[in-house]
Amino acid sequence: MNRTEFLRTLAGTTLAVGAFASQSSCQSSSKETGLMAPYSQAPLPYDFAALEPSIDKETMEIHYGKHHATYVSKLNDAIKGTEYEKMSLDDIMKKAGNAPDAVRNNGGGHWNHTFFWEVMGPQKGGTPGGALAEAINGQFGSFDQFKEAFGKEASGRFGSGWAWLVVQNGKLAVGSTPNQDNPLMDAVDLKGTPVLGLDVWEHAYYLKYQNKRPDYIGAFWDVVNWDKVAEKFDKVKS
Repeated sequence: MNRTEFLRTLAGTTLAVGAFASQSSCQSSSKETGLMAPYSQAPLPYDFAALEPSIDKETMEIHYGKHHATYVSKLNDAIKGTEYEKMSLDDIMKKAGNAPDAVRNNGGGHWNHTFFWEVMGPQKGGTPGGALAEAINGQFGSFDQFKEAFGKEASGRFGSGWAWLVVQNGKLAVGSTPNQDNPLMDAVDLKGTPVLGLDVWEHAYYLKYQNKRPDYIGAFWDVVNWDKVAEKFDKVKS
C-alpha cells in the first residue's frame, strides 16, 4: 500500500467512527473550549469542504477528525493524575520544557491545531489592514516580502513542524518550530506570541499536494483569515 492509499484508508476509518468530525459540529461557530482538562476539540467554524480548492475536504476530515482528535485523547491520558491535569493548556505550553514527551507533544498538537483552524476561513485571503498591515510593512518592508520570509520558514523546516508569525518583544517576527512545538513553549528557540501559524506536517497537505510543500504554502494565503489574525495581533499589543 503506498502513502496515498494509506491516507485514504485512514479517511474511510475516520468517516466511519469519527464522531469528533461530524458535519454538524463543523457548522457550529468556533468557541474557546477545551482549554482546561479534560480537553476537547472546539467545533470547526466552517465545513470540511469550505477551504477548497486550497485545502481539500478529505484532508480536512482526516486532519481534524483523526490527527487533532488523537492529540486530544492522548493528552488527556498523559496528564491524568499529574500536576498538568490542573493547568490550563497555555500554562502547560509555558512549562513544556520540563514536561514528559507525551504531554509536550500532544499538548502542543492540541494547542497548535486549535490555533490553526481559527486563522483560516472560506472566501478569505487577500491582505491584512489596519495596525497589522502597518506592522508587517514596518518590519518586513511590504506584504509580499513578509510572505516570502514566512514561506522560507515554512518550506525550510526540515521534516515535520510549523511556521509562525509571532509578536516578539513588541515586534513581528517569523520562524518555525519542529514537531508540535510552538513559540509559547519555554524550550524552543523561537519565542513570542503567535498570531499566524501554518502546519507543514505532511498529513496537512499530502493527499492534494504530495511532496510539493511550496504549492501548499502558496495556496494557504488564499484561506488566511486576516480579521482573526488582526484580532490576535491587537490583543497582544493592547
